[in-house]
Amino acid sequence: MEVLIVVIIAIVVIALATAVAPKLGIAGPLILVLVGGAVSLLPFVEIPEINPEFILVGVLPPLLYSAAVSLPAIEFRRDFGPIAGLSFLLVIISSVLLGFFFMLVIPGIHPAIAVALGAILSPTDAVATSIVKRLGVSRRVVTMLEGESLLNDATALVLLRTMIAAVGLATSVGGDTRIGFGFIPAFAWGVLVAAVVGAIVGWLNLRLRSLIKNSAANTAIGFVVPFIAYIPTEELGGSGLVAAVVAGIVTGQGAARWFTPEQRRSDEHNWHTIELVLEGAVFLIMGLELRDIVEQNVEQHNGIGTGLGIALGALAIIVAARAAYVSLLVWLQSRRARGRQRTRLEAMNTRLDQIADGSAVPDPRYRGRREASFDDPRAQRRLSSMRSRVSRALSDLDYYQASPLGWKHGAIIVWAGMRGVVTLAAAQTISSDVTDDRALLVFIAFAVAVGSLMLQGFTLPWVVKALRLERTGDDSLDKAEQSALDDELRDAAIGALSDPALRRRDGSEFAEDLVSLVSSRMVDPPDDADGLPTRDLLELRLAMIEAMRGRLNELSSGGEYSTPALRHALAELDADQLSLELRLDDEDD
Repeated sequence: MEVLIVVIIAIVVIALATAVAPKLGIAGPLILVLVGGAVSLLPFVEIPEINPEFILVGVLPPLLYSAAVSLPAIEFRRDFGPIAGLSFLLVIISSVLLGFFFMLVIPGIHPAIAVALGAILSPTDAVATSIVKRLGVSRRVVTMLEGESLLNDATALVLLRTMIAAVGLATSVGGDTRIGFGFIPAFAWGVLVAAVVGAIVGWLNLRLRSLIKNSAANTAIGFVVPFIAYIPTEELGGSGLVAAVVAGIVTGQGAARWFTPEQRRSDEHNWHTIELVLEGAVFLIMGLELRDIVEQNVEQHNGIGTGLGIALGALAIIVAARAAYVSLLVWLQSRRARGRQRTRLEAMNTRLDQIADGSAVPDPRYRGRREASFDDPRAQRRLSSMRSRVSRALSDLDYYQASPLGWKHGAIIVWAGMRGVVTLAAAQTISSDVTDDRALLVFIAFAVAVGSLMLQGFTLPWVVKALRLERTGDDSLDKAEQSALDDELRDAAIGALSDPALRRRDGSEFAEDLVSLVSSRMVDPPDDADGLPTRDLLELRLAMIEAMRGRLNELSSGGEYSTPALRHALAELDADQLSLELRLDDEDD
């Protein structure tokens, strides 16, 4: 009963903090850390030791899965290179630098443990990036931070696991403290297994849930998907968190094609609620654990000065390494939108158009050979694929030019790299069997995570304001882009009206006069037009929505439109379909 009361109070506190945060101008997670810290100082409150497995297994998989489902796929693909660099290369560099630092300041620490602690402190937190979203900074910056925080956990946790295993191996063979490259195969295997299992689970999730029509049963299956990805991956020696992320990405990208409108809207609301509760819980736990961790260090290390000093030095190294890497990243990204590449792509696109319409002038480089004929279907498909790739590359260049990464954006990426719950949970997995300094290491991790969250989290709004960056809230849409997308979908609906295969949901044909009337009225006629039956009109509008959704799925892979515009259009189609289906159900009653 006591546990139930605590859970109820925690949920109420999380809800209240979320509600009052916008009025106070402070991010909700920061309020929860302060509340948890204040509660932990009350003399009559005893905080039980929280098993880190609860966070690593029970909280992080669904939290990362939820974030992966909503990841903007097009923008993620466009910036996958820099995201991968931040998630892998920067974590490795930071871990090694921190490892050398810890060997200098912590006497007798095993080199593998030093690197392991560096790996614990290196990944940014997916939960902490929620603070950045509320500040209205560039969507490209938010996407890079989200992608980094989703993927760098894999690098850090797999590296942590291999370093701990290296300590055990060194102990068993006589205390050798050297670190070789033997961990690389285990590292690669952990990531590979996670990617394969996550992709399979995501694929099966799409297929299975598309067959289940009961909404309650469908939702129940959706809730266990991140754990289904996590558990077998861990048993196979991979990273369960990466598997949950991959499963979420696969599910998120296939939802528009495989799920019904009701399933998509239900998933959106349910996972948003779960994300709110779990995010709040982990930040609340961070605050509640403050007193016990401090007391342990006072008892075992005669105070907290040593731990705080080491944590401060580690945080400085993290920020410095991140600043240097992001500076190089911003410089490299600025080269991607230069005009020379655009000129080459436009010339290639013109050439492909000429080949397609038969007006191409023979290229002298062929030296007498005639260019390939595109009369056969295989060649036509190859030509269509080439044109799609060139068109996508041109759209990518438009994106880079419209959302350039300047030094101001780089400053935000650096300062928004906060540490959080992954760091805390991972630190607590270090056993006292592998090091006598466990309490100190856990305190350093806690101090870095909380210090990073407080220092950077509280000052980030001021940094954004000082840099005078243009605010582009998540809900803002480009009206011109949305209008162009609406025209595309309207053309698809008109085209469907002339398709002989147009059918009702039960497979029967529509009356010709009804199709002609709707076609002349540009898709959206009055429901009672010319005395035609309302049910027939509703069925026809559902068929047109299906055609528009098919066209939307085609446009989703082209890169011409942004993810927010595509999702907004899909949400409108889903809302229209649900409304029409409800009216048809009323007709049946």
